[in-house]
Amino acid sequence: MLPERFRRFLPDPHTLRQRRELRWMGPLLHQPRLWHVNRRGIALGVAIGVFFGLLIPVAQILFAVTAALILRANIPAAVGSTLVTNPITFAPVYYAAYHLGAWMLGRAEVPLAEVDLGNVAAETATGLALWVDRLATVGGPLALGLLTLAVIMSVLIYFAVHWAWRLRVMRAWQRRKARRRQR
Repeated sequence: MLPERFRRFLPDPHTLRQRRELRWMGPLLHQPRLWHVNRRGIALGVAIGVFFGLLIPVAQILFAVTAALILRANIPAAVGSTLVTNPITFAPVYYAAYHLGAWMLGRAEVPLAEVDLGNVAAETATGLALWVDRLATVGGPLALGLLTLAVIMSVLIYFAVHWAWRLRVMRAWQRRKARRRQR
């Protein structure tokens, strides 16, 4: 069963209370709801993690844990789902986000040949100015695209987890019902 498999990876609450580096958080971190495996907590945790995983390129886990604490979502689910952007998926996600943002703003896309940051970084002071100019050109569409992807994907993931969890519970009920009939 999925919840039992997931619970194996959760830290023991008693062990968390003993950790010196986490004592400053006091009772805030020790709320059972933050570590409990249920449909709402997992769905919200995964949605939070995907949101910050897509939106913020640095310190995603810190923001996801903070949001999970505030919204009382499952912390391990929030932390694990920030890995939606990793070294393998980073480039395709940001490429798609830029094109989505450029399309939403109605801007002509900057050809990839013009955004050759390797050549720009190799140049001197004018290269730095050119690099900042190119980053400003790409930054608006990229930020809008990332925000749009983060919001849409986190909402879709939230409902997908709810739906999958409910489907799994319904199938378990049907199996139990079928076993009762066979007796």
